[in-house]
Amino acid sequence: MDMLTTLWLGTPAWSWLVFLTIVVVLLAFDLGVLNKKDHIIGVKESLKLSALYLTAGLLFGLWVWHEFGGEKGMQFYTGFLIEKSLSLDNIFVISLIFATLAIPPLYQHRVLFWGIMGVIVTRGIMIGAGSALVENYYWTLYLFGAFLVFTGIKMFFVDTSSDDIRESKVLSWLKRHLRITPELHGNHFLVRQPDPAVPGKTVLWATPLFLALCMVEITDVVFAVDSVPAIFAITSDPFIVYTSNIFAVLGLRALYFALAAMVERFHYLKYSLAAVLVFIGSKIFLGDFVFGGKVPAGLSLAITGVLIASGVLYSLWKTRNDPPHVA
Repeated sequence: MDMLTTLWLGTPAWSWLVFLTIVVVLLAFDLGVLNKKDHIIGVKESLKLSALYLTAGLLFGLWVWHEFGGEKGMQFYTGFLIEKSLSLDNIFVISLIFATLAIPPLYQHRVLFWGIMGVIVTRGIMIGAGSALVENYYWTLYLFGAFLVFTGIKMFFVDTSSDDIRESKVLSWLKRHLRITPELHGNHFLVRQPDPAVPGKTVLWATPLFLALCMVEITDVVFAVDSVPAIFAITSDPFIVYTSNIFAVLGLRALYFALAAMVERFHYLKYSLAAVLVFIGSKIFLGDFVFGGKVPAGLSLAITGVLIASGVLYSLWKTRNDPPHVA
């Protein structure tokens, strides 16, 4: 009992245990029941799976509200909303990765599912490092804020949605340093095949599925460079930052199959996301130097929600007559 009540990163260990238990149960149900066999996930199934993760995230936020107070609850929901919104571009890049590497829809869920395992680890490392920096060097929050403002302004003028994955230096590096089979081998990430340099010897080869998994993981780390500081600008509580991040990523990966075909309809969302980054980054300076304290969590959630909703609605209206996207 003493171990459960011990503070870990400022939060009782039992709270972390509750969170990890929920995530493990969700993932076990996803892989062990809903997707025990590889199959093509349609839009309807994608929406149902996303609703499951969304409900779990919203209920967890209510639990946070009940256990730690309304301000923490508001911070969780704000972080949850920001992460979900900023990750929409991630979906576009993932769809390009699958198209470039010719990953069929039958195996895409497998890549995304195991990619989540990597996200849980990499986000934990990044958030743990960020928490240590903020706790020991508070001024790093100002660096986060300035970085977010700069990134938001840059998003207004630079379009990165047309980047060609085939020209990626990371992809080229992986192809040079890994033994990659020219074709898929079912749902296997690794296979044992003959070594071309040593006759009679077999060695492990990576399949294009493993290459896709590596690219998805690296892409997530790149996008986390924006989203993690954005949530630290809302709160420096590592429990709120981490849990809101993971629940948002879980739901968005489940929603991938419904959004991938229509993600280009959200082209104008980038401008509202840019405004969100500028607002969140400026909030640090406004809170400390103008208001003499933090901007209320409820106000941050309301402004963030309005900005994102405006971007989504305007994008859908502006592209209402566009021809359907061909995957």
